Amino acid sequence: MGRLIDIALSLIVLLLFLPLGLLISVILKFTGEGEIFFLQDRVGQYGKTFKMFKFATMLKDSPNMGTKTVSCKNDPRILPIGKFLRKTKLNEIPQFLNLLRGDMCLVGPRPLTPQTFGYYPMQIQEQIVQVRPGLTGIGSIIFRDEESITSHSSKSILDCHQEDIAPLKGMLELWYIQNKSFWLDLKLTLLTAAAIIAPGNTLHKKFLRNSPITGIDIIELVSNPE
Repeated sequence: MGRLIDIALSLIVLLLFLPLGLLISVILKFTGEGEIFFLQDRVGQYGKTFKMFKFATMLKDSPNMGTKTVSCKNDPRILPIGKFLRKTKLNEIPQFLNLLRGDMCLVGPRPLTPQTFGYYPMQIQEQIVQVRPGLTGIGSIIFRDEESITSHSSKSILDCHQEDIAPLKGMLELWYIQNKSFWLDLKLTLLTAAAIIAPGNTLHKKFLRNSPITGIDIIELVSNPE
């Protein structure tokens, strides 16, 4: 039943989004580097990698530049229209193609690049790859402003991700796997919608009270990791 819902939802969203998607495609084609889609390797179920679809928002060679697959606040690799697409999350809509293909489900651990997935402790990696990754998930909700969070750290962006953020995000994804239910998935879906509509809201602190890092000031933690 879950797979049927994923297929139906992805078809509905892609059809409704088609007119705007075509407009975005035309703009991308004639601006920046002329690339429309950005396909990036992500770690999926059983550790198999798949190509995740996004609208192109960064320079084509960005995975080989600077912090590679990790973006940062005011990242110079982001194209002008890319800033708008990333802020509105419109760049994420093509991932419904991955949902349709079965690479992902609606809610689950967010699929990471091999680089950032490798930052997770091994015991967490082994459990995350047992389930299909999600279009949204608890990690992406609580760390939705990750670029701003890392900007408060005195460490390099990559060190902050590996030493401070990855362990916390891994704990969240593991907690989700252990507590997965229809109601938790519904709650995370609604919180995702709320985060898109009102990015600064703190509803997750109220509705995810039992998550392992509830009450932790993440910015304070990365600012003073000791």
